[in-house]
Amino acid sequence: MEINFINPGVEYMIQSIMEFQTEEMSAFWSEPLYHFYPRLDRDFSMNLPFPERSAYLERILRDEYFELENIINQKVALYSSHWTNCKGQIEAALSDAFEIDCTKLFNDLQCNICMNPISPRFLKKRCFEVFYLNSEKGAIGTAIHEIIHFVWFYIWNSLFHDTCKEYEKPSLKWILSEMVVESVMSDKRLSSINPYYPRENGGCIYPYFFDMTVDGKLILDTLDAMYKSQNIKDFMRNSYAYCQKYELEIRKHIQQSEK
Repeated sequence: MEINFINPGVEYMIQSIMEFQTEEMSAFWSEPLYHFYPRLDRDFSMNLPFPERSAYLERILRDEYFELENIINQKVALYSSHWTNCKGQIEAALSDAFEIDCTKLFNDLQCNICMNPISPRFLKKRCFEVFYLNSEKGAIGTAIHEIIHFVWFYIWNSLFHDTCKEYEKPSLKWILSEMVVESVMSDKRLSSINPYYPRENGGCIYPYFFDMTVDGKLILDTLDAMYKSQNIKDFMRNSYAYCQKYELEIRKHIQQSEK
């Protein structure tokens, strides 16, 4: 595995941020921007027609970028160095988790260090984002989360022979892939270098999964028990079947949480 950390530039960052500022996007996804950039006047922004709101956000964020550019460039070197120090144990842990030699996989990953507080990943492009305010430890914790997705869907695709289009939000396959990260991350070789693990430190998955109850039990407990007792391919089959059985309850909980 190898990651190339880069500053993708202001145009990329604004485009990335605006993907989460559409009229259809819930506050769960759009609100963090206003928290991290207090120069943005949320009330003023939300009262503007959408085209004017977009122009307002882009103007302020462009100014912010040029103030932050040197810091972001410094983070490129900092994150790269820490990745080099941690890479071996990450590869070993994921090789055991996914029952495949991960040292030979994904030697062309790109990490864009961005102003976007939401950190999306792009499977086909082998690319993901990390928020620039992360420490080097936080950046690697975020990177592990995203790398788990890349390896998960690599194995998943070999098993189900489906398409990448089915791996994106709001697909049930996407939901499952987000929930299982915590179980994979529980390996000491990963959890020990992820400052967001365990949940008391903020958590390494979306918080609305923590209290999601299905069939009278916390779904993460059910999935974790399955993960610990099955090989990875059986776990993928059985965990997905379980989620399909309770899909309505799962989606209802997420919908209520994202309001």
